[in-house]
Order: sequence, then structure tokens, then C-alpha cells
Amino acid sequence: MVAMLQSGEVTIEDTLNAVQKRVSSIDKSINALPTLCFDRAHKQAKILQNKPVDQRGALCGLPVTIKDLTDVSSVRTTYGSSVFTSHIPEKSNQLVTRIERHGGIVYAKSNTPEFGAGGITFNDVFGITKNPYNTALNAGGSSGGAAASLASGCAWLSHGSDMAGSLRTPASFCGVSSLRPSPGTIRSDSLHLPFDVLGADGPMARDLGDLALFADAMRNNYAPRMQQAVSTHGQTNSAQLKVAISTDLGVTTVTDEVADLFQRFVDAHLSKVTHVRRAHPELGGVHACFDTLRAHVFAVGLEGIVDAQRSTIKPEVVWNVEHGIKLTSRQLREAHQQQGYIVRTSAEFMIDFDVLICPASSVTGVPAEERYPGAHSGLAITEYYRWLAIAYATTMTTLPIITLPVGYTDDGLPFAVQLIGKPWGEEALFRIARHFERLVDLDCSPIDPQT
Repeated sequence: MVAMLQSGEVTIEDTLNAVQKRVSSIDKSINALPTLCFDRAHKQAKILQNKPVDQRGALCGLPVTIKDLTDVSSVRTTYGSSVFTSHIPEKSNQLVTRIERHGGIVYAKSNTPEFGAGGITFNDVFGITKNPYNTALNAGGSSGGAAASLASGCAWLSHGSDMAGSLRTPASFCGVSSLRPSPGTIRSDSLHLPFDVLGADGPMARDLGDLALFADAMRNNYAPRMQQAVSTHGQTNSAQLKVAISTDLGVTTVTDEVADLFQRFVDAHLSKVTHVRRAHPELGGVHACFDTLRAHVFAVGLEGIVDAQRSTIKPEVVWNVEHGIKLTSRQLREAHQQQGYIVRTSAEFMIDFDVLICPASSVTGVPAEERYPGAHSGLAITEYYRWLAIAYATTMTTLPIITLPVGYTDDGLPFAVQLIGKPWGEEALFRIARHFERLVDLDCSPIDPQT
């Protein structure tokens, strides 16, 4: 599509009209893009279309979506919370400005759970986002709207963000790809914690070429270019790869179905790899460490809002903020020390490997009405994100991670893996991911929502 925009075969207005038609016919089934801003997009398109092609940026006018946690000037931005139902920011987040500078045209905000909390996308403002592969299931979260819009053909590229797997869980559920980048390579605004390494913004797309294109449009100037890494010039030799594999990273459990699907992937696509070993970094203490650091982030960012609007905010967020407020200095010191240990030992572990591969999620789907797995069975609210451990454990390593769809369940739901690279190793990681994408050879075409 970018090539067609560059050649003049289609105009930016053509792309907006096409995606608007698709959204109007499809999104009512999945509720991925509840806030549309096509009037703003058409105005931006006219300005960009009048520029010479070589001045339109890498995206050249391609329409993109932005997650509803991220400010877009003059566009309703709710953070998934009824507290901000009518909030319209005057200024865009620096990441949005960067995307627009590279030729992205924002036409929609994608749905997210309240303040991005939990791996299931629902909120009191817009409701539930459903999985296009089975609308009885949730799209995952917190970038659920982003993933569902891609899978259903309501987007070419979608922006997302991630702390406990918010790029990876919905990508896995909806059969799309995502990049959780190394710290600092894709910067966005943060009012209170600008250098926090738990949260990260990143691209989502239907294939790795598209993912690399969007990563380049998001990246800071000093970060390596990704598009070149997935080109045909960067072939990877299976026999030379050094691969670590782990079903559960030694810190969690996955369903029998996920374990079986992962083993099928290993058997089918790693048989020609000479150096494959079942191994993972030492992640001892990762749960308590993540709990503490996550709660601290929530308290720093949301304490004032919860104090003022406690009764209107979902109880999982209130609990997480209160947990953060009660933390002691010793707990924080110990958590930072433990994460330092995890980061260091993970980097040392990756000296011996090119990539670590594990499942992207511990389950393949969650019912659309479920607040979190186990909630209907009375599982305590303190467990509302524990099922995301396979993802938040790798968050704690700060290593770059690509989510890649590699197969389907017997019921036709997507299954994906995390491809985890060396520290600040995105360029090599994209080449490796592209190698496996070619081996797996899945059809990444968008689908109509399935009931």
C-alpha cells in the first residue's frame, strides 16, 4: 500500500475511504475502534498529499490507529476510563507526532481496558472488544482493539503498548505480530515516570515486513532501522542458529493445549537447528519483584485519580494503586535489586543464544465476558494479572521481543510464540523472526469476524 501511495496509483484519500468503509461494516461485530476521527484524518491527508512524495515520510500517508491510552490532539482520549469520558487533549503524545511526521494518518483510537490494566479489553466507556477469530472470546489486552482491528482488516498498522504482555497477549489471541522494543528505542511521553522500563510502546501488524515498517516510523533517530533487517538480503541459516526453548520459563504454568501447540512448533520448525537447548534465564523472585514495581507505577500515576474517583474505577485498578501506596522503602529497594539481577543474568544468558523462544500466552483464549481467567470461579482479585506471567517475566528482562503467530488450535484460534533477542538486538531479532515466519508460512490476510 505504501508503494502504491508512493507511485500515485492510489491517493491518501483512497486509503481513508477504503478503511472507513471496512470499519463501518465490520467493527460493530468486534468493537475494536470505538473512537473515529476521519474528519481530522482527511484534513491531514490533504496537507500531506500536496507535498512531494519524497517529503511524505516512510508511511507516505498510510492510515494508522493509536491506542486509547495515548493522547492525540483534538481527538477524544479516555484511557478506557469513565473518569475521562469527555477528555479531548490539546497536544499529541510525542510518539504520535513522530508517527505523523513519518507520514502516518491517524483515523481511530483503539479500545483498551481501564488505564490498560489487565489482559482483557473491556471498560465502562465502550464495552468489550471481541476476537475476530471467535466473537465469543475477548481480543485480549490491553492492546485488544489494536490487535482485533488488524486481524479484521480494519487497520493496516496499529500502535500498542505493553507492561505485562499488552502487546503480546492480544497479538497471540488475534493472530498478528508485535514488537516490544528495548528500553528507550521507542520513546513516548510519561508525566511521572519518563524512564520507566516496565512499560513500552510498540508496533503491531499482520506480518513482519509491516511490523518493521511501523517500528521504523516509531523509533527514535538513534535506534537501528528494522525494515532493512527483514528484507530478502538478510537470510538466516537454521543450522547456525543457537536457540533456547522453554514452555513455561520455569516460573508459571501453561495449559496442556498451549504446551502441545508449542511442542508441535518445535518439532516442525526446529528440527534442522543444530544448537537447540531447553533453557531459560534465572528468573527467581520475578513475581514478587514485578508485583512491587507494577504497583509502584500504578500508585505514582493514579493515586490522585483513585482518591478522587474511587467508586467509578474498576476494583482491579484500585487494588493495584492501594498496593503501591502501602509499599515500604525496603520492598522497593529489594525489587529494584532483584530486577537488576534479572536484567544482568538474562543478558549473560543470551550470550550463548541468538534467540529464546517460548509461548506468548499461557492460554489460547478467554471468554468475552470474563474479567480475568478464574474470576467467575472466585479467584482473588490479587490474581487478576498472574495468568500473564509468561509475558511479564520476559518484560522484566528488558530484552526485545517479537510476537509471531506460528499455528492454530484445533478450533481455529491462533497460537503465537515470543521470540526474545539479545540486549538491544532488534535488528538481528527481526532477521531471525523473518526466518521463522517464512518457515511457518501462515496466511496473514485479514478475516471477517467469526461467531
